Amino acid sequence: MKPFLLLTTREHDEAAAAEYASTMRFAGLDERSLRQFRLELEPLPKLDLSQWSGIILGGSGFCASEPEKSPVQQRVEADLFGLLDEVFERDFPFLGLCYGVGLLTMYLGGTVSHRFNEDVGAIPIALTAEGKVDPLLAGVPDVFHAFVGHKEGADALPPGATLLGSGELAPVQLFRAQRHIYACQFHPELDAADLVARMRIYKDAGYFDPDELEPLAQAAFASPVDGSQHKLLTNFARIGAAAV
Repeated sequence: MKPFLLLTTREHDEAAAAEYASTMRFAGLDERSLRQFRLELEPLPKLDLSQWSGIILGGSGFCASEPEKSPVQQRVEADLFGLLDEVFERDFPFLGLCYGVGLLTMYLGGTVSHRFNEDVGAIPIALTAEGKVDPLLAGVPDVFHAFVGHKEGADALPPGATLLGSGELAPVQLFRAQRHIYACQFHPELDAADLVARMRIYKDAGYFDPDELEPLAQAAFASPVDGSQHKLLTNFARIGAAAV
C-alpha cells in the first residue's frame, strides 16, 4: 500500500509528535504507512499524489478566519490552497481535522468566523441521512460523541459540500466535497488521555481558563466519548487504499 501523508502545523514539537502518534494508532497505520510533514517548519514540496494513498491535515493553532496572519501562516495556507487545487482536480482522498473545516470552507468560497466556536470538551454529533450511508462513517452510531475545542467554525455549509454530521452549537461538524474529500470540526484522533495531554500543552493558548484544566480533564475521562470517533480514521485509511 502507498503511504498516507499527515500534514501538521503544530508549533510545539510535543503536540506535533502526539498528533502523529494518535493519528497513526487510530487509523491502524504504522511509521511506514503514515508519514508526517510539518508545514510550519518548511514549505511544502511539490507532491506527486500518485505516490500517496491519501492526505490528512491535522489541527492547528492557526485560525483560517484571522484578518491578520503571520508570514508563516500566509505561506502555509498558500501551500495548502495550491495542494487543494490538485486534490479537487483529482478528487484525491483528503481528511481535514478541525483546522481543515476552516481551510476547506474558505477554499470552497464559504465563510468562517468565531460565531460557532466551542469550548474544550465532549459533544454529541448527529449524522445526517447522507452521513448514515457515507463510507467514512461505516460502523459509527447515528449519534456519537467526540472531543472539540476550537475558536472558529463554518458559518454555513460551504458551496458544493454535503453535510454528514451536525452539532448543537456548531452545526457544521462534518462534510464531504466530491466523493473523497472530507473535513470534520471535531477530533477523531483524540481519546480522553490524548485530549488532556494536548490541553496541558495549550493551557495558555486561550482555548480555556488555565484554572479549569483539572476539572476539564476529569470531565474528559467521565465523558461518553467511547471510541466511535476513531472509526473515521480507520475508514479513511480504507477509502484511501481503495481509491488509488
